[in-house]
Amino acid sequence: MPVFSSVLVANRGEIACRVIRSAKALGYRCVAVYSDADAGAPHVAMADEAVCIGPGPVGESYLLGEKIIDAAKKTGAQAIHPGYGFLSENAEFAEACEKAGLVFIGPDANAIRVMGNKAESKRCMLAAGVRCVPGYEGQDQSDDALIAEGKKIATPIMVKAAAGGGGRGMRLVQELSELGAAIKLARSEAENAFGSGELILEKAIVNPRHVEVQVFADTQGNTVHLGERDCSVQRRHQKVVEEAPCPVMTPALREAMGEQAVAAAKSINYRGAGTVEFLLDAAGEFYFLEMNTRLQVEHPVTEMVTGLDLVALQLQVAQGKPLGFSQSDVQLTGHAIEVRLYTEDPAQDFLPTAGRIDLWSPASGEGLRIDDGVVSGQEISPFYDPMVAKVIAYGASREVARRRLVDGLRDSLLLGVKNNKVFLVECLEKPAFINGVATTAFIAEEFGEQGLAEHRPDPAEMAVAAVLDYRLAQQQAMAASTLVSAPLRNWSSTGNLASHKRYEFDGVDYALRIEATAHGISADNYKVSVSDASACLLSCEIELIACENDRAKLTVDGKQRLVRFYAKQVGQLYVSTNGLATLFIDRAIQAAGAEDASGGGRVLAPMHGQVLEVFVEAGDKVAQGQPLLVLEAMKMQHEILAEAAGTVIEVAAVAATQVAADDLLVSIEVASE
Repeated sequence: MPVFSSVLVANRGEIACRVIRSAKALGYRCVAVYSDADAGAPHVAMADEAVCIGPGPVGESYLLGEKIIDAAKKTGAQAIHPGYGFLSENAEFAEACEKAGLVFIGPDANAIRVMGNKAESKRCMLAAGVRCVPGYEGQDQSDDALIAEGKKIATPIMVKAAAGGGGRGMRLVQELSELGAAIKLARSEAENAFGSGELILEKAIVNPRHVEVQVFADTQGNTVHLGERDCSVQRRHQKVVEEAPCPVMTPALREAMGEQAVAAAKSINYRGAGTVEFLLDAAGEFYFLEMNTRLQVEHPVTEMVTGLDLVALQLQVAQGKPLGFSQSDVQLTGHAIEVRLYTEDPAQDFLPTAGRIDLWSPASGEGLRIDDGVVSGQEISPFYDPMVAKVIAYGASREVARRRLVDGLRDSLLLGVKNNKVFLVECLEKPAFINGVATTAFIAEEFGEQGLAEHRPDPAEMAVAAVLDYRLAQQQAMAASTLVSAPLRNWSSTGNLASHKRYEFDGVDYALRIEATAHGISADNYKVSVSDASACLLSCEIELIACENDRAKLTVDGKQRLVRFYAKQVGQLYVSTNGLATLFIDRAIQAAGAEDASGGGRVLAPMHGQVLEVFVEAGDKVAQGQPLLVLEAMKMQHEILAEAAGTVIEVAAVAATQVAADDLLVSIEVASE
């Protein structure tokens, strides 16, 4: 096979970034492809060269093999890595690459074609002596034939699209009377999703574990397995949590399952990285499910327990080089767990969400690895899979890995778009998962059909948000003025003044009163009250001990809290407590902003102070930058200027009186351009 020095990555998002990272570390020149929707994506910036291949929809860009091959030719790329999804298991694309003189980093087209059809792959596995789920994978696809075969199998029966995956074209039948309708629905879904209505029937294994074995084969005749991964935690047949090794694996079971996986790969002269998936029942019996002829999403957990870089091995094998190790050299050390971070709304039946990422701040720490493909400010497009990152943790034991993963998730901030982070933490903290007994029924049993309710902050969280928002506003005011020093931030000559904020959750208005009571070298102190329309819900004292970058340490009535925060804009603050992030919007400032947008420029007090002098009155015309009034704090004066030209419509400030931060001073009707 030809040796190559440049690789085009025919994918996007986190997998494109992950492949580019390993390839560049080995000295390969990397080429990225991207759609119009991905012009600013990280994988584009990481590559040595990038080529736009069309509009956002995948059918006009990432699924067009001819455009990708053309991009490889234009840039001089000698090999193509397909990642996973898109064209990674497309036999025609693999053949087209080879015809174009390009190395396809993966198996040959025949292996892809055989394993891409559930019926054909099952027939092939049966011939190779691989254990398969009892069922029907015959040529006669008539409804009558399928129903007759279903009666032989007996319920429960799984109806599956032969060309499918990801849960599409799949129906579970509990009663034979339901089989005819299930066949029609599965066939229709399969035709729409895969262009083929071919079906297979299998005996449904009740509440099994989903265990897969990573195999690797070179062109020298060496085929090994790299241990197993447990992928049992699934939602609607989509994997959510994956781990290596399987919690209930024994050496004897691993050897037997590994031998069957290697036999499956050898039966089709496999080359490169592949995954053989099995169902494992409560009695320890396992059955072949399917083979994925590509790198899997969950491959990092195998890398962490074996110490191998699977992408580096793919590049090595694709050039005809041997693996360089045998089965006896493969050792599994420690434990690794991975979760998939999706932009989806668990409170709305996990509906995928699109929109702008206000902040993506992945955690870091011992044993933690995050494979991502997004950055702050990036738009999540509706055209692609909603997975934006994988969070993986390693530990000497399963429990250490689990705790590290929970901490890593909680300390990662994905703000601005709904996501499943809290749902993932909930999964990892369920006793069934902690005890290693989760099966494919785990999510249905633990969460039912309701998913996860959206978090609503309690009064103490609101109080913390109000203090942080207040503190940030004061810092902005100080930054805008060279006349006000830090020790004067909360000072007023007539005692402590109060600031007010208003939050709204679930249609309920909450009024907050914040009074800065002391400023010291080690901490700032505040009194905060939270009320709804009928009563005061909380009155507390908050000590702000530390506030740096996006982290703060506070006490609420003596109880310590560690939080992370991010200011989206004035009056809009994200606060994350114990991994639960909430956007706090000050409705008073929002209302003022709405008035500004409709022609009223509201000038608010940037700090506590005394109004010394007012220069304008209602009806005056003012120019942008014109002085409006002067505030004094401890004999230091701060001139308040008009931010836009217009007409003064209200003067709320009165000379020789005190004002609190955010109080209205002057309202201006901004002149139209």
